[in-house]
Amino acid sequence: MYAHIRQVLVLCVGCVISSGGNADERRTPSWLHEVKLGVLHHDTSSLWSGFRRESGVDVNLEAIFSPQIKILGGAIRPAFGGSVNTAGDTSKLYAGLRWQYEHISGIFFGVGLGGAVHNGDLHLQHNDRKALGSRVLFHIPIEIGYRFDDKSALSAYFDHISNAYLADANEGMDTLGVRYGYRF
Repeated sequence: MYAHIRQVLVLCVGCVISSGGNADERRTPSWLHEVKLGVLHHDTSSLWSGFRRESGVDVNLEAIFSPQIKILGGAIRPAFGGSVNTAGDTSKLYAGLRWQYEHISGIFFGVGLGGAVHNGDLHLQHNDRKALGSRVLFHIPIEIGYRFDDKSALSAYFDHISNAYLADANEGMDTLGVRYGYRF
């Protein structure tokens, strides 16, 4: 499954890169709102899950799509992304809805809810791997950042995955890091 997650992320990066070109040739994809690329500390302890078993750094890629519902001063949009762990520990693909509020000053805040699939352990088999209990998990992201102009943003990003005690094992996992966003 790790190879499949990596292939999907490479395909997503290829789609973003192939949409490049000079200004006359480039067309803004109407279905794509923003792409975010980040580096995250894997299995961060003491945030939500409470302890750490796994190691490494995650490379994160996420696409936020254009359809939106405006609510509470912000907008809800669909998102799809993934994180690949560089140490060979748990990697994940996720999808969900993301609400984001943007202030005129450039500061923005986002929160979401969705689902994730992962290639990690379901039950405790090794002391250096989390027991996540279920192949499909809830995914909760939180992000705060600053938009420099119409296109570029930098943010602090946190996400949590767990099964919400719907399975016997539920150690959960958190990641924390920085992401660069490019808006189309």
